[in-house]
Amino acid sequence: MIILTFILLYFLGAICTYLVGNKLASKVAFIFSALAFLFFILLLAPANDTLLSYNWIASPTIKFALQLDGLSKVMLFLTSGLAPIIILTSLKSEIRQAKSFYTFVLIMLGAMAGTFLAADGLLYYIFWELSLLPIFVIGLFWGNNKASDLKKTILTFFVYTFASSLFMLASFVYLYSKAGSFLLADLYAVQLSYNEQSWIFLGFFFAYAVKIPIIPFHTWQAKTYTLSPMVGTMLLSGIMLKMGLYSIIRWQLPIAPQAAENLSCIVIFLSIAGVIYGSFIALKQDNLKTFLAYSSLAHVGLIAAGAYSGTFDGISGAILQMVAHGFVIVGLFYAVQIIEQRYGTIQISELGGIRNWAPKFTSLFMLLLLASVGLPGTFNFIGEFTILYGLSTVSLYYAIFGGLSIILGAYYMLKMFQKVMLGEAFEKPFADVSAFETVVFVLIIGFLIYFGLYPKYLSDIIEPVVNTIVNQINLVK
Repeated sequence: MIILTFILLYFLGAICTYLVGNKLASKVAFIFSALAFLFFILLLAPANDTLLSYNWIASPTIKFALQLDGLSKVMLFLTSGLAPIIILTSLKSEIRQAKSFYTFVLIMLGAMAGTFLAADGLLYYIFWELSLLPIFVIGLFWGNNKASDLKKTILTFFVYTFASSLFMLASFVYLYSKAGSFLLADLYAVQLSYNEQSWIFLGFFFAYAVKIPIIPFHTWQAKTYTLSPMVGTMLLSGIMLKMGLYSIIRWQLPIAPQAAENLSCIVIFLSIAGVIYGSFIALKQDNLKTFLAYSSLAHVGLIAAGAYSGTFDGISGAILQMVAHGFVIVGLFYAVQIIEQRYGTIQISELGGIRNWAPKFTSLFMLLLLASVGLPGTFNFIGEFTILYGLSTVSLYYAIFGGLSIILGAYYMLKMFQKVMLGEAFEKPFADVSAFETVVFVLIIGFLIYFGLYPKYLSDIIEPVVNTIVNQINLVK
């Protein structure tokens, strides 16, 4: 019951946020997001690792089943840890119809938490789709209304992600016909031929490749990130795309391991191609949000490659890097938000010399940048190194080309920093970070450095479940 309470906190918060009105909406939303994080701390106790299952629908047999284990704990840590930080970044912003805005934010958070906990395939699918509706509304009604193609961009995002998810639903329906159940444990046990596994694998792949995204299914991403309000962009990049990466590990690989083994070379190739493609396209961007969108595409390509390696180190590294990437990309987007608030633009060609006005902001921005490129001592280094080691056990070439993410990432990030932060000071002053803004940055950077120096805590949490998944993959093979 305790894990159900965690999800309900977000939905209860959504109701309360709407009822208190626009003036207090942001504060109430923050309080409930902080309460959810505190409640999550209670879930960390090993005694809470459990499967909660209720009969829901008799025919077809559908259970309201939630499972708490090491993998779901880490994903809930990402969700509940980032949620109050993301809301904090918006407290100083004027948001029209704030009660509706923050209501949708909390509904989305509850749906994503449900996705990470669901242990029934149909329940998982319901939460998966439920998380899409709030971000669609947030992007459509609070996005950059000065852009003529806002509606087209957000609608394209919705259609892509919704339509691709139908392939996953078809896969679940077929699995039900074989197993007589949607329960995760029953789907793990079902016996499938290689041909059946191949179709199931592809059905899942289309849903996850769009959500992550993996090229060539990425076309919705850059514009959606750019035109969405900053909170929406943070939710998309920091948490929502991790739903696809998580699902590879939880659902796709253990159910269709033979197909994964034979098709992994193609999928890993596409993932690593995304690393290189995203890096080179990022170099050509002038808009900072678009720049970070392509940077994110490059980083998640490496995470996807690690997950699809099917190795203990590749999967472990992917899980750790999901969390690290979530925190660092939210921090970088927050830095972009501050620049936009100060100067009214985020075009790289129109910026420069910020260091001369704001040395504290420059230092904090640099720390986030170094974390993003995987500097030793930061959490991103742990995830990337572990992924590359896992890839090297499959093929040395995967590790070599995947490792380009570090080299290329350092190049385009430092080049951006040079253009935006260095050079001669502009005539218009740039106010240095306030105490409030410093707190937000310190929370994010402190997390990245702490787990960069001591990743053992999270590694110990995920080790048993990763072993179970790898054993399941090898057993069904």
